[in-house]
Amino acid sequence: MKTIVHKANSRGYANHGWLQANHSFSFANYFDKQKVQFGALRVLNDDTIAPKMGFGTHPHDNMEIITIPLSGSLKHRDSMHNEWQTIEAGEVQIMSAGTGLQHSEINGSDSEHLSLFQIWIIPNKRNVEPRYGQKRFETSDRKNKLQTLVTSIDDTQEGSLKIHQDAIISRIDLDKGTSFEYQVKSQNHGVYVMNVYGNVVVDNNSLETRDAIGISGTDKFTVTSKEDSSVMFIEVPMQ
Repeated sequence: MKTIVHKANSRGYANHGWLQANHSFSFANYFDKQKVQFGALRVLNDDTIAPKMGFGTHPHDNMEIITIPLSGSLKHRDSMHNEWQTIEAGEVQIMSAGTGLQHSEINGSDSEHLSLFQIWIIPNKRNVEPRYGQKRFETSDRKNKLQTLVTSIDDTQEGSLKIHQDAIISRIDLDKGTSFEYQVKSQNHGVYVMNVYGNVVVDNNSLETRDAIGISGTDKFTVTSKEDSSVMFIEVPMQ
């Protein structure tokens, strides 16, 4: 098993006033040659956005973009839609940029901050037709069991959002003292484990809130919670 630990306080950080951004991988003005990507996982941003603020219209192409609001309400508009789409905490949004699109994202609240993860995954098909998806996932469905959020468009598994990559994004909420064994899809895949909150141990590595560990070269590993915790898994091809 090969592991790499990324502590929360080692991430890139940018304070834009209206935006507090933490970058697990090189992004915008933050560059670390040791943190360019993890396999097909290119971006994992942990953002807090002030009320009524956000990102103006900007372009993307040939990237799979997954947004997971943790608290608050996100409003999104793109060149595939004429109207604003609202994504609440508990929902997940995917966007296949493909041949190219324009989009805007803002905090939909006049008074509350918005907290979210945004994930970029390098696709396995280029120049596809842009597509959009959004789905609500109940917290109760990941209580001490794995809840799958995103899978490949070529995967027949129902109930998950689909992207153009052989990747899996999932979450689990663990009670204190609970262990969970994660089964990796293949030896060609690695898993980037983000401890959303709490305290867990993975391969003898203790992870506090927002600490992460990249794991590859194994078919399984165990996560043990030292307190009530929530964990996100991003499984991607490593080549």
